[in-house]
Amino acid sequence: MSTPIESPLHECHVEAGAKFAEFGGWTMPLEYAGVVAEHTAVRTAAGIFDVSHLGKALVAGPGAKDFLNTQLAGDLDRIGPGQAQYTLLCTPDGGVVDDLIAYLRSDDEVFLIPNAANTAEVVRILAAAAPEGITVTDQHRDFVVLAVQGPRADEVLSAAGLPTGHDYMSWVAADFDGEPITVCRTGYTGERGYELVAPSATGPALWRALLAAGDGAGLTPAGLGARDTLRTEMGYPLHGQDISPTISPVQARLGWAVGWKKPEFAGHQALRAEKEAGPRRTLRGLQATGRGIPRPGMAVRDADGAEIGVVTSGTFSPTLRTGIALALIDTAVAEGIVGVDIRGRVTDFAIHKPPFVQPSVR
Repeated sequence: MSTPIESPLHECHVEAGAKFAEFGGWTMPLEYAGVVAEHTAVRTAAGIFDVSHLGKALVAGPGAKDFLNTQLAGDLDRIGPGQAQYTLLCTPDGGVVDDLIAYLRSDDEVFLIPNAANTAEVVRILAAAAPEGITVTDQHRDFVVLAVQGPRADEVLSAAGLPTGHDYMSWVAADFDGEPITVCRTGYTGERGYELVAPSATGPALWRALLAAGDGAGLTPAGLGARDTLRTEMGYPLHGQDISPTISPVQARLGWAVGWKKPEFAGHQALRAEKEAGPRRTLRGLQATGRGIPRPGMAVRDADGAEIGVVTSGTFSPTLRTGIALALIDTAVAEGIVGVDIRGRVTDFAIHKPPFVQPSVR
């Protein structure tokens, strides 16, 4: 078993009193002051996350964008340089190898941010498919990724001398201490925010500068625990739970991220067939009508007690003060009350279309 990788900001987190957990082969902060406090800070002021465990890969060479457009599910022709796109790399049978963000630099250069555990596989698949002249380079440890999220995120970045105000899913090049960084209007919380990609050596200084700049705006270090509760409130999928090689974009209601009008992309034949026939199961949101906290793997049952699905993500919502979940259930069950088997006790949940709370991401 390999030793988990530490973030370039690891000592910053130790100084801040972080509790750590292994995630995607990395040792990352789980929480500092507590998940609920950090979650609330992001919803009401601002939080800063170290998400440097996320992958980084560069696809470069003549026609790099056009090549990727034959592989990734999203249609890169819908964006231009300086924009980013949420997209998917699928298996031949329609499952999801990974969901990722593509930063379009030019027709000949695209920077990808996949999930930590899937980076090597994404790079392997794309490299194997790439024609001569196009390279796919794993840059996983060359950069840090910091996310500043919350209604006061613009205030924090402006105080640090960084650009703000650009459109959602767009990015701009900036400078910090003489080093180039990328500032993108993206995030995984539902709140207005930014993700900053910087050289690894610059990471600790950038983290400290942002914390200092956000002191008057209530900026709080936040860990992966709060990141998970925040994304679940929004209904954002987590790879390995809500999407996976056995859970397709059609089942996960991610058809909006698929370029159906493109002639080809990895897995397109299987996905088109599933879309036309209709999936046998669909990812739904569930909200507790009483007490009970759902967890992944718990059975979902109908009124007669028959199993109709399974919870893929489940947690306590700090905003709503109740249990919420994402669950794969029989497509025919689209509304009403279902039961979640919580350690042998079936608890009522209402089917609820995500998000569970109103987003302010734009």
